[in-house]
Amino acid sequence: MSEDRESLGYWALPLPDVEGKQWKRIPKIARLVPFGYEVDPEDENFLLPVEQELDALELAKKHLRQYSYRQVANWLTQQTGRYISYRGLKKRIDIEKNRRKVASVKRELARRLEKTLKEVSKLEESTGTYTTESRTA
Repeated sequence: MSEDRESLGYWALPLPDVEGKQWKRIPKIARLVPFGYEVDPEDENFLLPVEQELDALELAKKHLRQYSYRQVANWLTQQTGRYISYRGLKKRIDIEKNRRKVASVKRELARRLEKTLKEVSKLEESTGTYTTESRTA
């Protein structure tokens, strides 16, 4: 059995996609600095990303499928050295979910509007009647 393993040789796992997530600096909106960011020393109106914390937060989201918010928040605190409560973690996750939902709804509405505008322009071309909005555009 050990000879079979030796004959396989050495293999390496593929490298993770480092370029997948690029964290950007964000404007400071509230007094509290969110987990994963720190105040920019050059401009106090902006927050700089802390890549280690944000990467750990992304991994923590996957752990939430299997563990409770308390357990994941404790793990996240141990991994990063920065405290986050389970309620803060839940609030952060809920806000991100809500933003994703709103964005997907708005994308769907934009797609429908674009489709409707195309249908209207085809109808106007076929009948030869134009509204004032279509003539100015």
